[in-house]
Amino acid sequence: MCGLFGTPPTYFDNQNYEEICKSCRASGTLWEDPMFPANNESLFHTKNAPGQIVWKRPKEICEDPKLLVEGADSGDVDQGALGNCWFVAASSSLALHQEIFDKVIPKISEQEWDKDNPERYCGAFRFRFWRFGSWLEVVIDDRLPTVNGELMFIHSQSRNEFWSALLEKAYAKLNGCYENLDGGNTADALTDFTAGVAQSIELSDAKFQASEEEKEELWAELRKAYHRNFLMSCSIKIQSADEMEAKTDEGLVKGHAYGITGVKDVKLSKHGVLSLFNREKVKLVRLRNPWGEKEWNGPWSDGSDEWKKVSESKRKEMGVTIDDDGEFWMPYDKFLIHFTNLVICRMPNKKYLTLHRTWHEKTILSAWKGPTAGGCINNKETFLKNPQFLISIDSDEDDVMLQLTQPDVRADKQQANLTIGFHVMKVEANRKYKVSSIKPKAFTSTFINSRSVFEKRTMKRGRYVMIPSTFAPGEDSPFMVRFFCDGGSQFKELVKSVPSKSSNPLKKYPRAVTSVQVLSASNLEKQDLSGGADPYVYINCEGHKVRSEVKKNSLNPEWEFSAIFYRTNLNKPIIVEIWNHNLVKDTFMGQAIFMAQSSSEAKHHVAPLKDRGRKGQDAKQGNVSVVITTKDDLTEL
Repeated sequence: MCGLFGTPPTYFDNQNYEEICKSCRASGTLWEDPMFPANNESLFHTKNAPGQIVWKRPKEICEDPKLLVEGADSGDVDQGALGNCWFVAASSSLALHQEIFDKVIPKISEQEWDKDNPERYCGAFRFRFWRFGSWLEVVIDDRLPTVNGELMFIHSQSRNEFWSALLEKAYAKLNGCYENLDGGNTADALTDFTAGVAQSIELSDAKFQASEEEKEELWAELRKAYHRNFLMSCSIKIQSADEMEAKTDEGLVKGHAYGITGVKDVKLSKHGVLSLFNREKVKLVRLRNPWGEKEWNGPWSDGSDEWKKVSESKRKEMGVTIDDDGEFWMPYDKFLIHFTNLVICRMPNKKYLTLHRTWHEKTILSAWKGPTAGGCINNKETFLKNPQFLISIDSDEDDVMLQLTQPDVRADKQQANLTIGFHVMKVEANRKYKVSSIKPKAFTSTFINSRSVFEKRTMKRGRYVMIPSTFAPGEDSPFMVRFFCDGGSQFKELVKSVPSKSSNPLKKYPRAVTSVQVLSASNLEKQDLSGGADPYVYINCEGHKVRSEVKKNSLNPEWEFSAIFYRTNLNKPIIVEIWNHNLVKDTFMGQAIFMAQSSSEAKHHVAPLKDRGRKGQDAKQGNVSVVITTKDDLTEL
């Protein structure tokens, strides 16, 4: 039995669905789950039961129970007497994605009630959720809490449909009890359903109101996410507890998670000869309220006059109704004004035969423990003791996604999420060992006490070191880092601080470490037909050569390019060469030679370029600016 990406799931509480069903069929009894019993402990850990609660099996609630009635739909998930709209919104999104749905609820036909073979029914169901790098299979019995014969919590609009109620029960079991689902993060639920990476976007950021470019970029992201079947949700942030689930004048509910179920550029109908060639478009977003009612009442709401501008066939295609069913369309510009938070859960497509982007993924489990729990960069003495990860971008640029995750603590109310984040530094182009000093900042994530922290960036060629940390030092915890890239970039944990000593007695161990940083060159010789040059740099040290990126059409290039060398012979020079990139054959533009024979702090050199070989003293046009640092202690750089 395999999980979403072909890996076998782990059995939660060591309960095997097949073995449970086999045992129940042999005994002719319906299963009762000893790990999640039908009592108040499975419901609450701090609250009292609201009235007389009776646990009932679906057959005791209706005559013809089904997992699915006419397939899964976002209308199958209505919120009950629990403040878990975040989970309900995620479940609504799940219902719209058949492939993911079939993996969260595996082999639905085998689990469905069979009227023709009632003896096969054993009262057990299984669901799969992704947690901390692996898939868990959670088995539950079908006893559900009711009050006055009605389901207490999530329920379908079809009285005899139970997939959503059973899914919620399985998730409650995974998280300790139903009450532990009261309040949460939609991004976490979406990740648990998909093994994807969930990005939270602050729509309240002023850039989305001030910049048309930012609006268009986000719209493109929304359209792309919708067409690639990514799961999405949105909400309106509250300023105080009194605002929770307060209704706005426009019919929206604050502090409440909505599922995003559609993103469309809709052509408006026009009359006349040119109508087919010059038709105005409107950007619309479709949302679903998990309550199954209470909808947007502004422009493009159900039954509004704006829909008269859309052809009847198009309205039918879009499923536009005037029912108060909780699902509605609203214009994109109003969406940006009224909603404050957006979650996009990307399910990276790793198939090679595909029209869409293929992502390369690397997942690494590690831990902050004792001396390696160094805290954030504010803690200068301990920060670099945190685990470190090397990112190598081998193309001119690459789109990457980084996610840092700590274990879920929802099931343990005695434990809270740590405040976590990560800092990324630009390092030497050939670095292979841990950094021992702070390097130039590339970017820093937010630090937040959530289960996961996410960043999506376009990174330039070179090497970087990512340092995940808790905000405060001394906080032990396992963690997981996930790295996704569009190209062939590399990601790995750095284990060593310095080179290993060789077992070969003839091989000398380094005496010092030298950092060479080429800042820029100036007044280079014109070489191209256009009157410019496309220069790049080689740094040579004791037989090791490192090359920079090409700077297009510049006689005064700026590189900020650096390399690090572990040296056995300090009498050998460091040579910096500049070359011009050509289609057929690159041409030499000049070199500078530097000596770094003893330990010293960073020294800035501006040296004239000279020729090579026998003409080594002949001047070439231009200068190069270099910073060189040498340390006797190999761990200082």
